[in-house]
Amino acid sequence: MGYYPIFIELEGKKILVVGGGNVAQRKIETFLEFGASVDIVSRKLTAKLKELVEEGRVRHIGREYDEEYLKDASLIIIATNDKQLNHRISKSVREKGMLTNTVDQPSDCNFIVPSIVRKGELLIAISTSGKSPALAKKIRKEIESQFGSEYDSLLYLMGIIRKEVLKRGLPQESNKRIFNEIINSDILDALVRNDQERIEDILRDIIPWEISLDECLKKRSLGND
Repeated sequence: MGYYPIFIELEGKKILVVGGGNVAQRKIETFLEFGASVDIVSRKLTAKLKELVEEGRVRHIGREYDEEYLKDASLIIIATNDKQLNHRISKSVREKGMLTNTVDQPSDCNFIVPSIVRKGELLIAISTSGKSPALAKKIRKEIESQFGSEYDSLLYLMGIIRKEVLKRGLPQESNKRIFNEIINSDILDALVRNDQERIEDILRDIIPWEISLDECLKKRSLGND
């Protein structure tokens, strides 16, 4: 049975992490990047996790796991070095219908965490369905260099254009044509060069009304400054 890929909004959501070693630390640091609120249950913490606790960025709520800690949690990550303990906790959590990932124990997970390439708002998730995290990491490294900051700039610009286009109430085919022609133009090369004049020419040729790039630039610098 395969896994259905999905992206979850974690801003302000509570994540419970059972375990305080290096693996737990790496996952916690990623969750914090996405705005999650993290609680840790562990007898020991890495130096970095202790620092995060002292800074108030995460909470160390206990040394021993208790089902009470599941309250209001959106995800549970189990990452202790005791496989039998991990299994018992995972079984209890999954019986409650909650999302849980048990590190290096695929049979004790009901979701898995992909390897991620992130360029601003662009997220590329790579999964081997739990068969080989090492291969997923290798693929991530291979494709990471293929996507520069110009893709995030393009996403930002397309977000503005999409809002402008959709509020015009044009037929769906017209919207699709505009979006596809922009994406298939040389706008990415122009963004790499930070060539505002060329970007404006491209948009002027494709969009049947004027969009002020200057207004976009006031909010955010495009290209590789």
